[in-house]
Amino acid sequence: MRRLQEILSGNLRGNPLLTLSMFALSLMGAYQAANFIVAGDMIGLAYVGLGFVVGGFVIAMLNNLRRGLYILILWLLFEDLARKYLGNNMAIYFAKDFLAAVVYLSFFLAWRRKQVQSFRPPFLVPLLTVVWFGLVQVFNPASPHIVYGLLGIKMFFYYIPLMLIGYAVVDSEFELRRFFHLILIPIVFVAALGIVQSVLGPTFLNPATVQEDIREMSNLYRVAPISGTIVYRPTSVFVSAGRYTDLLNVSWLLSLGFLGYTLLRFRKGRRLAFVAVLLIAAAMLLSASRGVFAWGVINAFAITVAFLWGAPWRQGEVMRTLRTLVRAGLGVTLAIVLLLVTFPDALLSRLAVYSETLSPDSPASELVHRTRDYPLQNFLGAFSYERWPYGYGIGTTALGVQYVTRIFGAKPVGVSVESGFGALVVEMGIGGLILWLVMATAIGISGWKIVNKLRGTSWFPIGMVIFWYSFLMLFVYLIAGIQSYEDFILNAYLWLLLGILFRLPSIKMSTETAAAERALAQPHRRWIL
Repeated sequence: MRRLQEILSGNLRGNPLLTLSMFALSLMGAYQAANFIVAGDMIGLAYVGLGFVVGGFVIAMLNNLRRGLYILILWLLFEDLARKYLGNNMAIYFAKDFLAAVVYLSFFLAWRRKQVQSFRPPFLVPLLTVVWFGLVQVFNPASPHIVYGLLGIKMFFYYIPLMLIGYAVVDSEFELRRFFHLILIPIVFVAALGIVQSVLGPTFLNPATVQEDIREMSNLYRVAPISGTIVYRPTSVFVSAGRYTDLLNVSWLLSLGFLGYTLLRFRKGRRLAFVAVLLIAAAMLLSASRGVFAWGVINAFAITVAFLWGAPWRQGEVMRTLRTLVRAGLGVTLAIVLLLVTFPDALLSRLAVYSETLSPDSPASELVHRTRDYPLQNFLGAFSYERWPYGYGIGTTALGVQYVTRIFGAKPVGVSVESGFGALVVEMGIGGLILWLVMATAIGISGWKIVNKLRGTSWFPIGMVIFWYSFLMLFVYLIAGIQSYEDFILNAYLWLLLGILFRLPSIKMSTETAAAERALAQPHRRWIL
Protein backbone atom coordinates (compact mmCIF):
# COMPACT_ATOMS: atom_id res chain seq x y z
CA MET A 1 0.00 0.00 0.00
CA ARG A 2 2.84 2.36 0.82
CA ARG A 3 4.48 1.55 -2.51
CA LEU A 4 1.21 2.37 -4.30
CA GLN A 5 1.07 5.74 -2.54
CA GLU A 6 4.62 6.49 -3.63
CA ILE A 7 3.74 5.67 -7.21
CA LEU A 8 0.63 7.84 -7.18
CA SER A 9 2.26 10.75 -5.38
CA GLY A 10 5.04 11.08 -7.91
CA ASN A 11 5.23 11.53 -11.64
CA LEU A 12 4.25 8.34 -13.41
CA ARG A 13 6.59 8.90 -16.32
CA GLY A 14 9.69 6.76 -16.03
CA ASN A 15 8.44 4.71 -13.07
CA PRO A 16 9.97 1.20 -13.41
CA LEU A 17 6.96 -0.65 -11.99
CA LEU A 18 4.65 1.20 -14.34
CA THR A 19 6.96 0.54 -17.29
CA LEU A 20 6.98 -3.19 -16.53
CA SER A 21 3.20 -3.26 -16.16
CA MET A 22 2.68 -1.40 -19.42
CA PHE A 23 5.08 -3.75 -21.21
CA ALA A 24 3.13 -6.77 -19.97
CA LEU A 25 -0.20 -5.22 -20.97
CA SER A 26 1.23 -4.33 -24.39
CA LEU A 27 2.26 -7.93 -24.96
CA MET A 28 -1.18 -9.15 -23.99
CA GLY A 29 -2.82 -6.54 -26.22
CA ALA A 30 -0.57 -7.39 -29.15
CA TYR A 31 -1.35 -11.10 -28.75
CA GLN A 32 -5.08 -10.42 -28.65
CA ALA A 33 -4.84 -8.08 -31.63
CA ALA A 34 -3.01 -10.77 -33.62
CA ASN A 35 -5.84 -13.22 -32.87
CA PHE A 36 -8.44 -10.72 -34.08
CA ILE A 37 -6.45 -10.08 -37.26
CA VAL A 38 -6.19 -13.79 -38.00
CA ALA A 39 -9.92 -14.21 -37.36
CA GLY A 40 -10.75 -11.16 -39.49
CA ASP A 41 -12.58 -9.54 -36.56
CA MET A 42 -12.10 -5.84 -37.23
CA ILE A 43 -14.47 -4.79 -34.45
CA GLY A 44 -12.49 -6.80 -31.90
CA LEU A 45 -9.30 -5.25 -33.25
CA ALA A 46 -10.85 -1.81 -32.85
CA TYR A 47 -11.59 -2.60 -29.20
CA VAL A 48 -7.95 -3.51 -28.62
CA GLY A 49 -6.87 -0.26 -30.22
CA LEU A 50 -9.37 1.64 -28.12
CA GLY A 51 -8.01 -0.06 -25.02
CA PHE A 52 -4.49 1.13 -25.85
CA VAL A 53 -5.82 4.66 -26.41
CA VAL A 54 -7.61 4.67 -23.05
CA GLY A 55 -4.50 3.31 -21.34
CA GLY A 56 -2.41 6.11 -22.83
CA PHE A 57 -5.05 8.60 -21.75
CA VAL A 58 -4.90 7.35 -18.16
CA ILE A 59 -1.14 7.85 -17.94
CA ALA A 60 -1.38 11.31 -19.48
CA MET A 61 -4.28 12.30 -17.21
CA LEU A 62 -2.53 11.24 -14.03
CA ASN A 63 0.60 13.13 -15.04
CA ASN A 64 -1.17 16.39 -15.83
CA LEU A 65 -4.54 17.53 -14.49
CA ARG A 66 -5.16 20.07 -17.25
CA ARG A 67 -4.38 17.56 -19.94
CA GLY A 68 -6.64 15.08 -18.20
CA LEU A 69 -9.56 17.50 -18.17
CA TYR A 70 -9.27 18.24 -21.88
CA ILE A 71 -8.95 14.55 -22.73
CA LEU A 72 -12.16 13.92 -20.79
CA ILE A 73 -13.96 16.74 -22.63
CA LEU A 74 -12.87 15.36 -25.99
CA TRP A 75 -13.95 11.86 -24.98
CA LEU A 76 -17.39 13.15 -24.00
CA LEU A 77 -17.79 14.64 -27.47
CA PHE A 78 -16.68 11.64 -29.48
CA GLU A 79 -17.64 8.67 -27.32
CA ASP A 80 -20.92 8.24 -29.16
CA LEU A 81 -19.10 7.95 -32.48
CA ALA A 82 -17.32 4.85 -31.20
CA ARG A 83 -20.60 3.49 -29.84
CA LYS A 84 -22.28 3.88 -33.22
CA TYR A 85 -19.63 1.96 -35.10
CA LEU A 86 -18.81 -0.63 -32.41
CA GLY A 87 -22.30 -1.89 -31.61
CA ASN A 88 -23.26 0.33 -28.64
CA ASN A 89 -21.03 -1.63 -26.27
CA MET A 90 -21.64 -0.67 -22.64
CA ALA A 91 -17.89 -0.73 -21.94
CA ILE A 92 -17.58 2.28 -24.21
CA TYR A 93 -20.61 3.95 -22.61
CA PHE A 94 -19.07 3.75 -19.14
CA ALA A 95 -15.53 4.61 -20.28
CA LYS A 96 -16.23 8.31 -19.71
CA ASP A 97 -17.07 7.58 -16.08
CA PHE A 98 -13.78 5.75 -15.68
CA LEU A 99 -11.88 8.64 -17.27
CA ALA A 100 -13.74 11.10 -15.03
CA ALA A 101 -12.63 9.07 -12.01
CA VAL A 102 -9.03 9.29 -13.26
CA VAL A 103 -9.39 13.09 -13.54
CA TYR A 104 -10.74 13.23 -9.98
CA LEU A 105 -7.77 11.19 -8.78
CA SER A 106 -5.39 13.45 -10.68
CA PHE A 107 -7.00 16.49 -9.04
CA PHE A 108 -6.72 14.92 -5.59
CA LEU A 109 -3.04 14.16 -6.09
CA ALA A 110 -2.34 17.68 -7.39
CA TRP A 111 -4.27 19.17 -4.48
CA ARG A 112 -2.33 17.06 -1.97
CA ARG A 113 0.90 18.35 -3.53
CA LYS A 114 -0.51 21.92 -3.27
CA GLN A 115 -0.20 22.36 -7.03
CA VAL A 116 -3.80 23.54 -7.43
CA GLN A 117 -6.29 25.50 -5.38
CA SER A 118 -9.75 24.44 -4.30
CA PHE A 119 -12.69 26.46 -2.96
CA ARG A 120 -15.82 26.11 -0.88
CA PRO A 121 -18.94 26.81 -2.96
CA PRO A 122 -21.32 29.22 -1.19
CA PHE A 123 -24.16 26.81 -1.93
CA LEU A 124 -22.35 23.79 -0.46
CA VAL A 125 -24.92 23.03 2.27
CA PRO A 126 -28.01 22.86 -0.01
CA LEU A 127 -25.96 20.95 -2.60
CA LEU A 128 -24.81 18.32 -0.10
CA THR A 129 -28.35 18.10 1.27
CA VAL A 130 -29.64 17.16 -2.18
CA VAL A 131 -26.81 14.64 -2.60
CA TRP A 132 -27.59 13.12 0.81
CA PHE A 133 -31.30 12.90 -0.02
CA GLY A 134 -30.47 11.25 -3.35
CA LEU A 135 -28.30 8.66 -1.61
CA VAL A 136 -31.17 7.88 0.75
CA GLN A 137 -33.47 7.43 -2.26
CA VAL A 138 -31.23 4.66 -3.58
CA PHE A 139 -32.81 2.49 -0.89
CA ASN A 140 -36.37 3.59 -1.55
CA PRO A 141 -38.53 0.48 -0.91
CA ALA A 142 -40.51 1.14 -4.11
CA SER A 143 -37.40 0.85 -6.28
CA PRO A 144 -37.28 -2.69 -7.73
CA HIS A 145 -33.49 -2.86 -8.06
CA ILE A 146 -30.54 -1.06 -6.47
CA VAL A 147 -29.00 -0.54 -9.92
CA TYR A 148 -31.73 2.01 -10.63
CA GLY A 149 -30.48 4.00 -7.66
CA LEU A 150 -26.84 3.73 -8.70
CA LEU A 151 -27.79 4.88 -12.19
CA GLY A 152 -29.64 7.86 -10.72
CA ILE A 153 -26.70 8.83 -8.51
CA LYS A 154 -24.43 8.77 -11.56
CA MET A 155 -26.85 10.84 -13.63
CA PHE A 156 -27.45 13.47 -10.96
CA PHE A 157 -24.23 13.82 -9.00
CA TYR A 158 -21.24 12.12 -10.64
CA TYR A 159 -19.94 15.22 -12.45
CA ILE A 160 -20.31 17.66 -9.55
CA PRO A 161 -16.55 17.40 -8.69
CA LEU A 162 -15.81 18.97 -12.09
CA MET A 163 -16.75 22.25 -10.40
CA LEU A 164 -13.62 22.00 -8.25
CA ILE A 165 -11.53 21.02 -11.26
CA GLY A 166 -12.81 23.95 -13.35
CA TYR A 167 -11.88 26.29 -10.52
CA ALA A 168 -8.42 24.71 -10.20
CA VAL A 169 -7.51 24.49 -13.90
CA VAL A 170 -8.68 27.88 -15.18
CA ASP A 171 -6.49 29.93 -12.83
CA SER A 172 -5.17 32.56 -15.24
CA GLU A 173 -6.22 34.45 -18.34
CA PHE A 174 -3.97 32.27 -20.46
CA GLU A 175 -5.72 29.16 -19.17
CA LEU A 176 -9.12 30.78 -19.70
CA ARG A 177 -8.32 31.48 -23.36
CA ARG A 178 -6.85 28.02 -23.80
CA PHE A 179 -9.97 26.48 -22.27
CA PHE A 180 -12.25 28.18 -24.79
CA HIS A 181 -9.97 27.39 -27.70
CA LEU A 182 -9.74 23.72 -26.80
CA ILE A 183 -13.49 23.30 -26.37
CA LEU A 184 -14.67 25.45 -29.30
CA ILE A 185 -12.39 23.93 -31.96
CA PRO A 186 -13.80 20.36 -31.64
CA ILE A 187 -17.32 21.77 -31.24
CA VAL A 188 -16.92 23.64 -34.54
CA PHE A 189 -15.83 20.37 -36.13
CA VAL A 190 -18.87 18.53 -34.72
CA ALA A 191 -21.20 21.31 -35.91
CA ALA A 192 -19.66 21.21 -39.39
CA LEU A 193 -20.23 17.45 -39.59
CA GLY A 194 -23.81 18.01 -38.48
CA ILE A 195 -24.33 20.52 -41.28
CA VAL A 196 -23.00 18.06 -43.84
CA GLN A 197 -25.22 15.31 -42.46
CA SER A 198 -28.24 17.64 -42.59
CA VAL A 199 -27.71 17.85 -46.34
CA LEU A 200 -26.60 14.29 -47.14
CA GLY A 201 -28.94 12.47 -44.75
CA PRO A 202 -28.49 9.48 -42.42
CA THR A 203 -26.18 7.57 -44.76
CA PHE A 204 -23.39 9.98 -43.77
CA LEU A 205 -21.65 9.37 -40.45
CA ASN A 206 -23.83 6.38 -39.59
CA PRO A 207 -22.90 2.72 -40.07
CA ALA A 208 -24.88 0.65 -42.56
CA THR A 209 -26.33 -1.38 -39.69
CA VAL A 210 -27.00 0.48 -36.45
CA GLN A 211 -27.34 -1.46 -33.19
CA GLU A 212 -30.99 -1.99 -32.23
CA ASP A 213 -30.92 0.05 -29.01
CA ILE A 214 -29.85 3.21 -30.82
CA ARG A 215 -31.26 2.57 -34.30
CA GLU A 216 -34.38 4.64 -33.84
CA MET A 217 -32.47 7.56 -32.28
CA SER A 218 -30.16 7.71 -35.32
CA ASN A 219 -33.01 7.82 -37.83
CA LEU A 220 -35.44 10.47 -36.68
CA TYR A 221 -37.45 12.59 -39.08
CA ARG A 222 -39.78 15.50 -38.57
CA VAL A 223 -42.80 16.26 -40.75
CA ALA A 224 -44.18 19.74 -41.44
CA PRO A 225 -47.91 19.33 -40.67
CA ILE A 226 -49.24 21.59 -43.45
CA SER A 227 -46.87 21.16 -46.40
CA GLY A 228 -46.01 17.56 -45.52
CA THR A 229 -42.29 18.25 -45.89
CA ILE A 230 -40.15 15.52 -44.31
CA VAL A 231 -36.75 16.46 -42.92
CA TYR A 232 -34.03 14.39 -41.29
CA ARG A 233 -32.83 15.26 -37.79
CA PRO A 234 -29.01 15.02 -37.90
CA THR A 235 -27.02 13.40 -35.12
CA SER A 236 -23.49 14.37 -36.23
CA VAL A 237 -21.05 12.26 -34.16
CA PHE A 238 -23.68 11.30 -31.58
CA VAL A 239 -26.08 8.39 -31.36
CA SER A 240 -29.12 10.64 -31.03
CA ALA A 241 -30.38 13.91 -32.45
CA GLY A 242 -31.26 15.06 -28.93
CA ARG A 243 -27.67 14.90 -27.69
CA TYR A 244 -26.46 16.75 -30.78
CA THR A 245 -28.95 19.58 -30.33
CA ASP A 246 -28.17 19.72 -26.61
CA LEU A 247 -24.53 20.33 -27.52
CA LEU A 248 -25.55 23.05 -29.98
CA ASN A 249 -27.49 24.84 -27.23
CA VAL A 250 -24.57 25.05 -24.81
CA SER A 251 -22.09 25.71 -27.64
CA TRP A 252 -24.14 28.67 -28.83
CA LEU A 253 -23.90 30.26 -25.39
CA LEU A 254 -20.19 29.52 -25.00
CA SER A 255 -19.35 30.94 -28.42
CA LEU A 256 -21.33 34.11 -27.69
CA GLY A 257 -19.63 34.48 -24.32
CA PHE A 258 -16.15 34.00 -25.77
CA LEU A 259 -16.95 36.45 -28.57
CA GLY A 260 -18.04 39.06 -26.04
CA TYR A 261 -14.84 38.53 -24.07
CA THR A 262 -12.63 38.96 -27.15
CA LEU A 263 -14.52 42.15 -28.06
CA LEU A 264 -13.64 43.70 -24.71
CA ARG A 265 -10.10 42.35 -24.57
CA PHE A 266 -8.15 42.06 -27.81
CA ARG A 267 -8.38 40.52 -31.24
CA LYS A 268 -6.61 37.25 -30.53
CA GLY A 269 -9.20 34.48 -30.60
CA ARG A 270 -11.91 36.64 -32.16
CA ARG A 271 -11.80 34.83 -35.50
CA LEU A 272 -12.37 31.50 -33.81
CA ALA A 273 -15.28 32.99 -31.86
CA PHE A 274 -16.88 34.35 -35.03
CA VAL A 275 -16.39 31.11 -36.94
CA ALA A 276 -17.95 29.22 -34.03
CA VAL A 277 -20.93 31.60 -33.87
CA LEU A 278 -21.57 31.35 -37.62
CA LEU A 279 -21.18 27.56 -37.91
CA ILE A 280 -23.19 26.83 -34.78
CA ALA A 281 -25.95 29.17 -35.97
CA ALA A 282 -26.06 27.33 -39.31
CA ALA A 283 -26.07 23.96 -37.55
CA MET A 284 -28.94 25.05 -35.32
CA LEU A 285 -30.98 26.15 -38.33
CA LEU A 286 -30.44 22.81 -40.07
CA SER A 287 -30.99 20.69 -36.95
CA ALA A 288 -34.77 20.34 -37.57
CA SER A 289 -35.21 20.80 -33.82
CA ARG A 290 -37.86 23.33 -32.88
CA GLY A 291 -36.44 23.59 -29.38
CA VAL A 292 -32.88 24.41 -30.45
CA PHE A 293 -34.18 26.89 -33.05
CA ALA A 294 -36.37 28.69 -30.50
CA TRP A 295 -33.73 28.69 -27.78
CA GLY A 296 -31.12 29.91 -30.24
CA VAL A 297 -33.19 33.02 -30.92
CA ILE A 298 -34.10 33.53 -27.24
CA ASN A 299 -30.53 33.10 -26.02
CA ALA A 300 -29.10 35.41 -28.68
CA PHE A 301 -31.52 38.15 -27.66
CA ALA A 302 -31.02 37.61 -23.92
CA ILE A 303 -27.23 37.56 -24.12
CA THR A 304 -27.12 40.65 -26.36
CA VAL A 305 -29.23 42.63 -23.86
CA ALA A 306 -27.10 41.32 -20.98
CA PHE A 307 -23.86 42.29 -22.75
CA LEU A 308 -25.09 45.84 -23.24
CA TRP A 309 -26.19 46.03 -19.62
CA GLY A 310 -22.86 44.77 -18.31
CA ALA A 311 -20.51 46.51 -20.74
CA PRO A 312 -17.86 48.87 -19.26
CA TRP A 313 -19.63 52.14 -20.08
CA ARG A 314 -16.92 54.34 -18.61
CA GLN A 315 -14.33 53.00 -21.00
CA GLY A 316 -16.55 53.78 -23.99
CA GLU A 317 -16.80 50.11 -24.93
CA VAL A 318 -20.57 50.06 -25.54
CA MET A 319 -20.49 51.53 -29.05
CA ARG A 320 -17.66 49.23 -30.07
CA THR A 321 -19.59 46.28 -28.65
CA LEU A 322 -22.71 47.39 -30.50
CA ARG A 323 -20.84 47.68 -33.80
CA THR A 324 -19.38 44.23 -33.46
CA LEU A 325 -22.69 42.68 -32.39
CA VAL A 326 -24.25 44.21 -35.50
CA ARG A 327 -21.47 42.69 -37.57
CA ALA A 328 -22.02 39.35 -35.88
CA GLY A 329 -25.71 39.59 -36.79
CA LEU A 330 -24.78 40.42 -40.36
CA GLY A 331 -22.41 37.46 -40.37
CA VAL A 332 -25.18 35.11 -39.24
CA THR A 333 -27.44 36.60 -41.91
CA LEU A 334 -24.73 36.00 -44.51
CA ALA A 335 -24.39 32.40 -43.34
CA ILE A 336 -28.15 31.92 -43.81
CA VAL A 337 -27.97 33.43 -47.29
CA LEU A 338 -25.09 31.12 -48.20
CA LEU A 339 -27.11 28.14 -46.97
CA LEU A 340 -30.05 29.32 -49.02
CA VAL A 341 -27.92 29.61 -52.14
CA THR A 342 -25.95 26.38 -51.74
CA PHE A 343 -28.49 24.07 -50.07
CA PRO A 344 -31.92 25.65 -50.60
CA ASP A 345 -33.91 22.43 -50.13
CA ALA A 346 -32.24 21.58 -46.83
CA LEU A 347 -32.80 25.05 -45.41
CA LEU A 348 -36.30 25.76 -46.74
CA SER A 349 -37.66 22.39 -45.64
CA ARG A 350 -36.53 23.03 -42.08
CA LEU A 351 -37.84 26.58 -42.10
CA ALA A 352 -41.19 25.10 -43.14
CA VAL A 353 -41.17 22.89 -40.05
CA TYR A 354 -40.36 25.82 -37.78
CA SER A 355 -42.90 28.21 -39.28
CA GLU A 356 -45.75 25.68 -39.47
CA THR A 357 -45.33 24.42 -35.91
CA LEU A 358 -44.08 27.50 -34.04
CA SER A 359 -45.73 30.49 -35.70
CA PRO A 360 -48.72 31.66 -33.58
CA ASP A 361 -50.84 32.31 -36.70
CA SER A 362 -50.24 28.83 -38.15
CA PRO A 363 -53.31 26.54 -37.94
CA ALA A 364 -50.97 23.69 -36.93
CA SER A 365 -49.00 25.72 -34.38
CA GLU A 366 -47.90 23.74 -31.32
CA LEU A 367 -46.29 26.70 -29.58
CA VAL A 368 -48.79 27.11 -26.74
CA HIS A 369 -49.33 23.38 -26.33
CA ARG A 370 -45.62 22.51 -26.14
CA THR A 371 -44.55 25.47 -24.00
CA ARG A 372 -47.46 25.67 -21.56
CA ASP A 373 -50.20 23.03 -21.72
CA TYR A 374 -48.13 19.88 -22.27
CA PRO A 375 -45.45 20.60 -19.60
CA LEU A 376 -48.12 21.62 -17.07
CA GLN A 377 -50.15 18.47 -17.71
CA ASN A 378 -47.08 16.29 -17.23
CA PHE A 379 -46.04 18.09 -14.05
CA LEU A 380 -49.50 17.66 -12.55
CA GLY A 381 -49.48 14.07 -13.78
CA ALA A 382 -46.65 13.32 -11.35
CA PHE A 383 -49.12 13.79 -8.50
CA SER A 384 -51.44 11.16 -9.97
CA TYR A 385 -49.03 8.44 -8.80
CA GLU A 386 -49.75 7.19 -5.32
CA ARG A 387 -46.19 7.55 -4.09
CA TRP A 388 -45.78 11.21 -5.00
CA PRO A 389 -45.04 12.16 -1.35
CA TYR A 390 -42.13 9.66 -1.16
CA GLY A 391 -41.18 8.81 -4.77
CA TYR A 392 -40.20 5.52 -6.36
CA GLY A 393 -36.45 5.95 -5.94
CA ILE A 394 -33.78 7.97 -7.70
CA GLY A 395 -33.00 6.76 -11.21
CA THR A 396 -36.30 4.96 -11.80
CA THR A 397 -37.20 7.31 -14.68
CA ALA A 398 -33.63 8.14 -15.76
CA LEU A 399 -32.12 7.90 -19.21
CA GLY A 400 -30.72 4.41 -19.65
CA VAL A 401 -33.31 2.47 -17.63
CA GLN A 402 -33.71 0.19 -20.66
CA TYR A 403 -30.18 -1.07 -20.08
CA VAL A 404 -30.94 -1.79 -16.42
CA THR A 405 -33.96 -3.89 -17.34
CA ARG A 406 -32.14 -5.70 -20.13
CA ILE A 407 -28.75 -6.36 -18.51
CA PHE A 408 -29.81 -6.89 -14.88
CA GLY A 409 -33.30 -8.22 -15.52
CA ALA A 410 -34.75 -5.55 -13.23
CA LYS A 411 -38.48 -5.04 -13.24
CA PRO A 412 -39.46 -1.76 -14.92
CA VAL A 413 -41.18 0.70 -12.60
CA GLY A 414 -43.63 1.83 -15.25
CA VAL A 415 -43.84 5.46 -14.10
CA SER A 416 -42.68 8.49 -16.06
CA VAL A 417 -43.62 12.06 -16.92
CA GLU A 418 -42.25 14.48 -19.51
CA SER A 419 -41.50 17.14 -16.93
CA GLY A 420 -38.21 17.60 -15.10
CA PHE A 421 -39.87 18.88 -11.95
CA GLY A 422 -42.44 16.09 -12.26
CA ALA A 423 -39.65 13.53 -12.61
CA LEU A 424 -38.11 14.79 -9.37
CA VAL A 425 -41.46 14.19 -7.66
CA VAL A 426 -41.80 10.71 -9.18
CA GLU A 427 -38.27 9.70 -8.24
CA MET A 428 -37.68 11.46 -4.91
CA GLY A 429 -41.10 12.68 -3.83
CA ILE A 430 -42.20 16.19 -3.02
CA GLY A 431 -39.28 16.53 -0.61
CA GLY A 432 -36.83 15.97 -3.45
CA LEU A 433 -38.48 18.69 -5.52
CA ILE A 434 -38.34 21.18 -2.63
CA LEU A 435 -34.70 20.44 -1.89
CA TRP A 436 -33.84 20.78 -5.59
CA LEU A 437 -35.51 24.19 -5.79
CA VAL A 438 -33.65 25.34 -2.67
CA MET A 439 -30.32 24.16 -4.12
CA ALA A 440 -30.99 25.68 -7.56
CA THR A 441 -32.02 28.99 -5.96
CA ALA A 442 -28.87 29.06 -3.84
CA ILE A 443 -26.73 28.42 -6.93
CA GLY A 444 -28.59 31.12 -8.84
CA ILE A 445 -28.23 33.73 -6.09
CA SER A 446 -24.53 33.07 -5.53
CA GLY A 447 -23.91 33.03 -9.29
CA TRP A 448 -25.74 36.32 -9.76
CA LYS A 449 -23.56 37.93 -7.08
CA ILE A 450 -20.50 36.94 -9.10
CA VAL A 451 -22.03 38.33 -12.30
CA ASN A 452 -22.77 41.65 -10.56
CA LYS A 453 -19.20 41.75 -9.32
CA LEU A 454 -17.94 41.20 -12.88
CA ARG A 455 -20.16 43.88 -14.39
CA GLY A 456 -18.10 46.50 -16.19
CA THR A 457 -15.12 44.15 -16.64
CA SER A 458 -13.96 42.06 -19.56
CA TRP A 459 -14.87 38.90 -17.66
CA PHE A 460 -18.56 39.83 -17.68
CA PRO A 461 -19.59 38.17 -21.00
CA ILE A 462 -18.17 34.81 -19.92
CA GLY A 463 -19.59 35.07 -16.42
CA MET A 464 -23.00 36.07 -17.79
CA VAL A 465 -23.32 33.13 -20.20
CA ILE A 466 -22.28 30.69 -17.47
CA PHE A 467 -24.86 32.12 -15.08
CA TRP A 468 -27.54 32.05 -17.79
CA TYR A 469 -26.67 28.48 -18.72
CA SER A 470 -26.91 27.32 -15.09
CA PHE A 471 -30.28 29.07 -14.77
CA LEU A 472 -31.55 27.30 -17.88
CA MET A 473 -30.24 23.92 -16.75
CA LEU A 474 -31.50 24.04 -13.18
CA PHE A 475 -34.84 25.73 -13.81
CA VAL A 476 -36.03 26.37 -17.35
CA TYR A 477 -35.02 23.20 -19.19
CA LEU A 478 -36.60 21.11 -16.42
CA ILE A 479 -40.01 22.40 -17.46
CA ALA A 480 -39.82 20.20 -20.56
CA GLY A 481 -38.10 17.19 -18.99
CA ILE A 482 -35.22 15.84 -16.94
CA GLN A 483 -33.34 14.69 -20.07
CA SER A 484 -31.28 17.86 -20.44
CA TYR A 485 -29.87 17.62 -16.92
CA GLU A 486 -29.21 13.89 -17.34
CA ASP A 487 -27.37 14.41 -20.63
CA PHE A 488 -23.79 13.72 -19.58
CA ILE A 489 -22.36 16.46 -21.81
CA LEU A 490 -24.69 19.19 -20.53
CA ASN A 491 -24.28 17.99 -16.95
CA ALA A 492 -20.49 17.93 -17.14
CA TYR A 493 -20.39 21.40 -18.69
CA LEU A 494 -22.76 22.74 -16.03
CA TRP A 495 -20.54 21.89 -13.07
CA LEU A 496 -17.28 22.58 -14.87
CA LEU A 497 -18.45 26.05 -15.92
CA LEU A 498 -19.77 26.84 -12.45
CA GLY A 499 -16.26 26.30 -11.10
CA ILE A 500 -14.89 28.68 -13.74
CA LEU A 501 -17.57 31.27 -12.86
CA PHE A 502 -16.44 31.39 -9.23
CA ARG A 503 -12.81 31.59 -10.34
CA LEU A 504 -13.28 34.59 -12.65
CA PRO A 505 -13.13 37.36 -10.00
CA SER A 506 -9.67 36.23 -8.88
CA ILE A 507 -8.16 35.89 -12.38
CA LYS A 508 -5.69 38.68 -13.06
CA MET A 509 -5.29 40.40 -16.40
CA SER A 510 -2.32 39.12 -18.37
CA THR A 511 0.43 41.53 -19.41
CA GLU A 512 -0.38 41.00 -23.09
CA THR A 513 -4.04 41.79 -22.58
CA ALA A 514 -3.32 44.79 -20.37
CA ALA A 515 -1.26 46.32 -23.19
CA ALA A 516 -4.06 45.61 -25.65
CA GLU A 517 -6.60 47.29 -23.39
CA ARG A 518 -4.42 50.36 -23.02
CA ALA A 519 -4.20 50.54 -26.80
CA LEU A 520 -7.97 50.25 -27.08
CA ALA A 521 -8.37 53.16 -24.69
CA GLN A 522 -6.61 55.42 -27.21
CA PRO A 523 -9.31 57.49 -28.93
CA HIS A 524 -7.52 57.43 -32.29
CA ARG A 525 -7.41 53.61 -32.45
CA ARG A 526 -10.20 51.74 -34.18
CA TRP A 527 -10.43 47.98 -33.98
CA ILE A 528 -12.19 46.15 -36.71
CA LEU A 529 -12.96 42.48 -37.14
